[in-house]
Amino acid sequence: MSYDNTNKGMIAKNTTATNANAPEYRGSINIEGREFWLSCWVNTGKEGTKLAGQKYFSITAQPKDNQTNSVIQSAAKTADLSSEEDLPF
Repeated sequence: MSYDNTNKGMIAKNTTATNANAPEYRGSINIEGREFWLSCWVNTGKEGTKLAGQKYFSITAQPKDNQTNSVIQSAAKTADLSSEEDLPF
């Protein structure tokens, strides 16, 4: 019997952050059989808000297949540009 990863995920410290806006934690999750990338930042609630002074996580999720589609679209655009080398302008 194989391990069922449905509706499970993980997140870990981002040790490859390249700038101050990079997520502090990264990971992935499977939701109902669909894979997502997770990005997470640690924030502190602003004064006058419900979470004033409290630490909390801000999380985003992006479908893994969107990244694949973006890479494919980018490659297609590059291919289209390379075919324009024969244009006279």
